[in-house]
Amino acid sequence: QVQVVESGGGLVQPGGSLRLSCSPSGYTLGYSAIGWFRQAPGKEREGVSCISVTEGTTYYADSLRERFTISRDNAKNTSHLQMNSLKPEDTATYYCAIALRPLDSGNLCLVEDYMPYWGKGTLVTVSS
Repeated sequence: QVQVVESGGGLVQPGGSLRLSCSPSGYTLGYSAIGWFRQAPGKEREGVSCISVTEGTTYYADSLRERFTISRDNAKNTSHLQMNSLKPEDTATYYCAIALRPLDSGNLCLVEDYMPYWGKGTLVTVSS
């Protein structure tokens, strides 16, 4: 059974940094893509950043690429999302998701409908 677990959320002051981690498990041959999404209160969930393992490429939401950095630990098969210069509008529940089957196009890892396996999320609150 595939499981995805996020960690690292919490309360941070504006301008601060936070590093989220994602640990997927329960698959056999590896995952084809891993991504981060977020959902702010009262808003729809949106793609933040993802890695297409198949293509070896990373993707970001345009508005976040300068402050957020995604990485992947190949040995541990984990992913991290480094978030810098955090703003109150970054307050959201952050989710990690993976796909096991190769995506038709790498950038589809930012589209939640193409990422079947999800964690329960970790809450990030940016507030003074």
